[in-house]
Amino acid sequence: MVCNNAPAETEKLIIKLYKSAFPLVAKYVSKMGGGLDEAKDIFQDALVIYYEKAVAGNLELQKAKDKAYLLGIAKHLWLKKFRDDKNNFPLTDDLDLEDEPEIIISTNKVLHYLETAGKKCMEILSAFYYHKLPMKDIAGLFGYGGERSVTVQKYKCLEKVRETVKQNALAYEDFVE
Repeated sequence: MVCNNAPAETEKLIIKLYKSAFPLVAKYVSKMGGGLDEAKDIFQDALVIYYEKAVAGNLELQKAKDKAYLLGIAKHLWLKKFRDDKNNFPLTDDLDLEDEPEIIISTNKVLHYLETAGKKCMEILSAFYYHKLPMKDIAGLFGYGGERSVTVQKYKCLEKVRETVKQNALAYEDFVE
């Protein structure tokens, strides 16, 4: 795409790209479970990215490869959208949460594994997570030189707990009553 063209030339090229590449993008999005509106959105975003790269001089493609490059951008955008949206799902009226059993985490089991890290670790973790004290205050309480030192120590404490959990091959279910 040559952006030194007159505005009319640029418009013609964009229309040409739309006619040649959009059907391919729509087919791809459809195959991946999307609809026409999503295909239009993805294609328009891809076209904007393509145009911005061309204006910035970052593209040195031949006109025959413009369509393939645009399709590649659209595929990347669709996959990114799909990856970002995969954990989002609408709540519907027929979703009945009352049928779900209530999950109760065993505080005693959790405390047991936290205690394996040692008394000082328990106190630091308690000050941070339970009492919600700022790192600066925790540093003063426990005689650390600064916030960074407390952060490192808290990390080490958590790693001790993680290592214990890993050594015992524990899973989430092991902490449920």
